[in-house]
Amino acid sequence: MTTGGRIVLHVDMDSFFASVEVRRDPSLAGRPVIVGADPKGGAGRGVVSTCSYEARRYGVHSGMPISRAYDLCPHGVYLPVDRPFYVRVSEEIMAILSRHAGRIEQVSIDEAYLDVSAAGSFPAAEALAARIKREVREETGLTCSVGVAPGKAVAKIASDYEKPDGLTVVRPDEVAGFLTPLPVERIPGIGKKTGEDLRQAGVLTVGDLARRDVQEIVARMGRSGVRVHRLALGIDDGEVRGREGCKSVSRETTFEADIADPPVLAGTLAELADDVAATLRAESLRCRTVTVKVRYRGFQTHTRSRTLPRFTSDPETIRRAASALLLPFLNGEPVRLIGVRLSTLEGGRTRQASIDEFLS
Repeated sequence: MTTGGRIVLHVDMDSFFASVEVRRDPSLAGRPVIVGADPKGGAGRGVVSTCSYEARRYGVHSGMPISRAYDLCPHGVYLPVDRPFYVRVSEEIMAILSRHAGRIEQVSIDEAYLDVSAAGSFPAAEALAARIKREVREETGLTCSVGVAPGKAVAKIASDYEKPDGLTVVRPDEVAGFLTPLPVERIPGIGKKTGEDLRQAGVLTVGDLARRDVQEIVARMGRSGVRVHRLALGIDDGEVRGREGCKSVSRETTFEADIADPPVLAGTLAELADDVAATLRAESLRCRTVTVKVRYRGFQTHTRSRTLPRFTSDPETIRRAASALLLPFLNGEPVRLIGVRLSTLEGGRTRQASIDEFLS
């Protein structure tokens, strides 16, 4: 069951930071490239931001403590995050995507939703997705994976279905059959820990989740249980929000293992803040409100927000505000998830508030 007439593409760049580094230095091709904190011979703090598919074969993945990544892949190529460079490449990619959709919603530095309902049919949308993939490869030297579906959530699941360089189409009458056998963790909003809890209750697949009573899921997950249960049923009504309809920009990370180390948490938050600031600038938007989200063990989730003196898209302003909001959460309790959201948005102007104005 889906809303009628909509066709949504989810475009997700393949191991974006690592792929950009390989493009910059072709000698890295085929090697396990790990972008993130300095491993310091296995004693480093921080986490993996992105890694190449070669590194993933050793068990390395995003959000993993960098020390663990070094244990698994000591011979990998470890590189620092060069966010300004990645932002420039992201802008190239989003410019390509913008040619092909009336509405585009950039949700992070390396992924976006496109409303391509005007294509008129799923075969036409599939041809358009193939064209987008070709143009991204030819113009940037990078690959992306694309999901085509009647709604955003299913399109996102589909884009991850055949990575890297995949193209998966899920037509309206195929949604239930596509979702039912998938592991329950494929539903957006269900991370590793939540998935483990659901599995202990016998909920192994999306089909299992769909067959459970919604009240049982809400009892386990809180209010978000309603949304994930609807998605499991194929009910996916989220609209692609263009610039004029965008209410917030957010980014979050679920750690492989709960982390209580303040420097690691602070460093991860700073990276997330830079990501959402980059998305804000790419969309020619500015924000007034910064919110930090922290989830502890037992799914206890807390948020703190700050309203800035004036609208801005300055990355350092946003980073400093987020860091200040994080401080009360650095209490020694292990953290499962951390995130940043920017809201109270307006269209960009030629002048942006600076860090000095924020501190005044």
